[in-house]
Amino acid sequence: MLLKNFYNLDRISHQNNVLNCTITINKDHDIFKGHFPGNAVTPGVCMMQIIKELLEKALDSELILQSVQNAKFTSIINPQIDPVVDLIIEYSETQQGFAVKNISKCNQTTALKLNALFVRASESNEN
Repeated sequence: MLLKNFYNLDRISHQNNVLNCTITINKDHDIFKGHFPGNAVTPGVCMMQIIKELLEKALDSELILQSVQNAKFTSIINPQIDPVVDLIIEYSETQQGFAVKNISKCNQTTALKLNALFVRASESNEN
C-alpha cells in the first residue's frame, strides 16, 4: 500500500476477470489536511493507485500503470460525508498488458470511470 492507512479493504470478490470491491477511506488520513482542509476531497491519483493495488492483489503480481485512455472524475469523494467506495474493475490480458475498465461509486453515485493499461512490473523494461 503506497499510502499507509489511507483505506481499508472491506470486501473483494474476483470472478471471470471482474473484481467487485468495497473500501472505506480513512477520513482522518494526513492527506486530507492539505486536500482540502475543512472540505476533504479524495485525490483522483489516489483512487487510481487504489485500483492498481486491488488489481495487484487479485493477480498476485506487481503492476505499473502504462497508460490512461480515459479518466472521468464525475463526482467528489468526500470521506467526511461518505467514506465507503464500491469499485468494479474489469480486466482482460492483452499483448500489451492488462486492459482495465473501472467504475468507482460512492453512495450509488459514480465518482470515477477509468480505462487504463497496466503492465507487470517485471515486463515493464521490455517495452
